[in-house]
Amino acid sequence: MPAAPVTVRGHQGMVVMMRFLRREGVFCRTCALASFRDMQADTMVMGWWGPLSVFITPFTLLANLGALSGIKRIPEPVAPGWRPPLHPGKPVFRRPAGILALIPLSLVGLVVAAIPVLLIIGLVVGPSHSTDSTDSTGSTDAYPTHDYPTLTVGSCARNDAAWPMDDLKPEPCDSAAAQYSVHPWTNPDCPAGEHSAGPMYSKNHDRPLCLRPLKR
Repeated sequence: MPAAPVTVRGHQGMVVMMRFLRREGVFCRTCALASFRDMQADTMVMGWWGPLSVFITPFTLLANLGALSGIKRIPEPVAPGWRPPLHPGKPVFRRPAGILALIPLSLVGLVVAAIPVLLIIGLVVGPSHSTDSTDSTGSTDAYPTHDYPTLTVGSCARNDAAWPMDDLKPEPCDSAAAQYSVHPWTNPDCPAGEHSAGPMYSKNHDRPLCLRPLKR
């Protein structure tokens, strides 16, 4: 004496099965501490061997810390019982089981710490913005201007792809490679015989252009 009710829990993973362990009773401080250390050390070694056990074991170990807090509030034994008290043994992390358990505990800690870090990075970086396409009026919200050369009205251009694909490049009008002269876009479409170029080729990226074939 004195003694108090104490419950210490354990867990054992067995790949596809698992065991939930519990040791409870009215213990003096010394016996309760011995039960806690034994159960905690065994759980640190045997608790990880199953898909669900990987998640259950950390909660079991944390729950035992609550039991340890209650154990420490029990006064030291002053009256002998009908049998000698258990020897509490070494602290958990001074046992081989506790040292080996540092490996899975560290991995679980890294995973738990990585989740909020990744969430913060995702919030800071934000979603990537894709290029908006031209709407029915021919306007556009955004075009990667570094991918498209600018064509101005009155200049000439060539197409390095086969229509209806376009890969337009500016070309001097007196060059033999020039194929089209650039004209303003007219509603609702370019005149017959002319090709239309998307607004990404215009200076302000707000209006399509018309390409009139050059007569050779």
